[in-house]
Amino acid sequence: MRIIEDGNLTDWMCTVLIVAGAAISYLTVEFATPSYFSASLALLGFAAMAIGGLCGRARFLKIRPFGTGYKKARKSYETQRDKEHS
Repeated sequence: MRIIEDGNLTDWMCTVLIVAGAAISYLTVEFATPSYFSASLALLGFAAMAIGGLCGRARFLKIRPFGTGYKKARKSYETQRDKEHS
């Protein structure tokens, strides 16, 4: 069972994040007493929903947020002077 596939979260993982985040936020708002802990728990649920939704959109647009393309980009910014000092 893979969580990251092709540099993006799998479909089922995006769904799990969205559903779990919605459940955490709803249950916190509905049943928890108002406190800093319950507010942070509701925000945690909202963050999980946001990550799941954004990963779903990234998959649709074929963007790889968890890929290794940053290594090639970092090497392209190196100059000749940087290579001499290394």
